[in-house]
Amino acid sequence: MQKRIWFVILSVLLMTSVVLSGCQLLAEPGPTDSTPPAAETPAPDETPAAEQGETPEADEEPLAPGEVSVTFWSAPNPPQEAFWAEMAQQYMEENPNVRIQVRAMPEAPTSEAGILAAIAGGNPPTASENIFIGFGGELSRNEAIIPLNELDGWDDLLATRSMEQSIEGWEFGDGNYYILPIYSNAMLWGWRIDRLQELGINEVPRTYSEIIEVGRTLREDDPNQFVWARQALAEDTWWERWFDFFILYYAASNGQPLITENEITADDEAAVQVLTWLQQLAQENLLLTQPVTDPFETGVSLSTQLGPWTFSAWAEQYPDLQLDENFVLTPPPVPDDHTGEEVNTFADAKGIVIYSQASEEEQQAIWEFIQWVYSNPENDLAWMERTNLPPARDDLATNEAFRAFFEENPELLAYAEQLPLAVPPMDHPEFTEIQAILGQQAVIPVIMGQKEPEQAWQDWRTAVEPILQQ
Repeated sequence: MQKRIWFVILSVLLMTSVVLSGCQLLAEPGPTDSTPPAAETPAPDETPAAEQGETPEADEEPLAPGEVSVTFWSAPNPPQEAFWAEMAQQYMEENPNVRIQVRAMPEAPTSEAGILAAIAGGNPPTASENIFIGFGGELSRNEAIIPLNELDGWDDLLATRSMEQSIEGWEFGDGNYYILPIYSNAMLWGWRIDRLQELGINEVPRTYSEIIEVGRTLREDDPNQFVWARQALAEDTWWERWFDFFILYYAASNGQPLITENEITADDEAAVQVLTWLQQLAQENLLLTQPVTDPFETGVSLSTQLGPWTFSAWAEQYPDLQLDENFVLTPPPVPDDHTGEEVNTFADAKGIVIYSQASEEEQQAIWEFIQWVYSNPENDLAWMERTNLPPARDDLATNEAFRAFFEENPELLAYAEQLPLAVPPMDHPEFTEIQAILGQQAVIPVIMGQKEPEQAWQDWRTAVEPILQQ
């Protein structure tokens, strides 16, 4: 066990501290794509006790017989920390034999690095949120977290919270579920309908060829406007592929995994279709990869990918942008031969884990707390009201508990409706390298005119195969 944990530290800490430092994981900068702000990193003289090697309970009164003390680390985001503190207080009032200490996880240099440092020092929390499936996969393979599906009440919780469909993408290669997803940001496509109407187009295009035709009309009217403006498409940044290739690929492939355990299971035809469409956009000057500030908001770009975190920034910077007046939200574009109304997409999603270093008593106590939180949809409503992050529920768009919220925030309803079709990131331990190669060998050379889509995709497969066999 200790050997495995040290393997985590050596193999992952370097990756997370170097690759993730300076970026909010699963987020993009700017008003179009900006997640809720994280708490500031503590100054050196304000380093939290857990980072200094102290147990978070060090200053607590001794436990009375029958009492149990647990710790829960929230994301380093004040609204999320406030939510969990409120939940813990309510639970402790009903369960006085349980002490729950809630604190924001350290994030120096990243929250992932803070978790790993705590594991190495023997002081991880009992449980934490803010775990995306790639990092959770590394922790699970090194026995740092426990399979939640082996705990009593797992199936009941999935049924009570209406998660039977949303949970499907969270199964690990060994058949277990180590993460309970708590929110899922399904990525959608935004269209400037005001500009479409100016062009005499009254129906939002859906397929690749329809979008190309609209793009030609757009360029004839104004050669300084584009179908899609995305500088990151030409950048070799592994996590950017979540917000371009994977959105389009999951839509084209009906959610087919790119990697399953140590095998490439991608829908090759769908992947080539995505690359071919990107190539055509670039060749016809419908794709802008040069730097430009807020291209969708300012009308330079006719469409773009949008996350649900977008609209709080718009409320301050672009208050004139209103759903169904200037823009609409749709599922991602699809190939011409796509059938059916349902369209998959990528999910910016994170969840809760329970750490294996906690005692069985502590694990059971925190699990009962988690079950209590998610047994009541009003708690998911409170979460959404604080954070604007859609709870990972299949019934989010239909449950009466959330109706008033969506009436006040209509732009978020489309994300709730899309949530059951949203696919989380891959859980392979080499996800960063796999996705970096995706940019290097496929996406970037295709849009730069350096490779044909079929060759680019084959080059990605050839480069990734040795990694999977290690």
